[in-house]
Amino acid sequence: MHSDFQQILKELYKLQRLGIKTGLEHTERLLDACGNPHRKLKFIHVAGTNGKGSSCAMIFSILREAGLNVGLYTSPHLIRFNERIRVNGVPISDAAIVKFMDLFFDDVKTIESTFFETTTAMALWYFNNQKVDYAVIETGLGGRLDSTNVINPEISVITKVSVDHREILGDDIKIIAHEKAGIIKKGIPVISCSQSESVQSVFKEKARFVGTEIQFVKEPDHCEVSLEGTTFTWCNKIFTTSLIGAHQAVNASLGVAAARLLIHHITRSLVNKGLKRTLWPGRFQVLTSNNSIIYDVAHNADSVHCTLKTISSIFNTKPIGLFALKKDKELCSIAKSIKGHFETILTFDHENDLLMRAVDLSGLLKEYNINAQPISRLSDFVSLVNKDNPGLIFGSHYIAEQIFKQFHFSFDRGQI
Repeated sequence: MHSDFQQILKELYKLQRLGIKTGLEHTERLLDACGNPHRKLKFIHVAGTNGKGSSCAMIFSILREAGLNVGLYTSPHLIRFNERIRVNGVPISDAAIVKFMDLFFDDVKTIESTFFETTTAMALWYFNNQKVDYAVIETGLGGRLDSTNVINPEISVITKVSVDHREILGDDIKIIAHEKAGIIKKGIPVISCSQSESVQSVFKEKARFVGTEIQFVKEPDHCEVSLEGTTFTWCNKIFTTSLIGAHQAVNASLGVAAARLLIHHITRSLVNKGLKRTLWPGRFQVLTSNNSIIYDVAHNADSVHCTLKTISSIFNTKPIGLFALKKDKELCSIAKSIKGHFETILTFDHENDLLMRAVDLSGLLKEYNINAQPISRLSDFVSLVNKDNPGLIFGSHYIAEQIFKQFHFSFDRGQI
């Protein structure tokens, strides 16, 4: 394997042509070639539809505040591949990626591992080399047959479940819940937030079947949301997270419950420090000094609904929207969420092949009686926005690089 980093990234991304393979066999074989690092580590495994990344970030931050050496594996990345794999907030180095691929690329080719299978093995190999105390692991898709499900965690966490990735997981919420419940394992405690009755019944049945306990944490009370963060009461204690939105209070309650299970003596003060220091770019992120432009990667109906609910709780006017969407996302349900909630909607694609063309997206929105105009320059959107007419950029991770460049946000300063 050639040890030039950019060439290695190209080889890694080429593995995407193999698509998504549901099943654990390839990951297990590759990990076996790597010395089975997953058998030497302690994990927190996080699945769900919305809020997985935010919950992972808050759990990570609390554990770091407790003085632990912590790994974090999430996807997708916003700017650089290295963001997916971090130890104590520091992304995996180019050199470590090169070393992994030099050592195991022949195995990757022989096994025909996919991009995500290879990335998962790389993360677990790296965390073992770094001797982390815990690794917080976000599932990529589903749960039951997700590559990350090779691990045997200390705790399993399941965030809010809704319909997404219909083309893979289906459109029946109980079927989707069954896939998410695949991370529930014998004897390993499970924490989840309040779910619909049908989803909750699936989780309870799976927990009973494998012989473990599941806890549905109570909803936070008295939630106050501002551009500085979210303060809420949970179990008669007041907490504040830097992440913005009532839905982030729900994610934070999962983080607090997980931390308490892992570290029985952990104090509320220490938990609050972790929540307040959580950084998770692209989640209701304020981009301008006058607080007029927000970026959120929300890309399904439920997450877009939560983002718009947060906007309306802070601002007294409808926002101007800039909307980009990945080609495989279902527009119908998202259109229902956004209709009537924007002063104006613009569409954008930044010449990314994974995104719908801006002109096509605006045309499709018109079929739902939503008037949208395509633009080719972010500056056209910025010129319409001011403190009296806030702007919301939403719909995709894949425009993050262009957005951060436009607003001079250094992702290196925003590391967790």
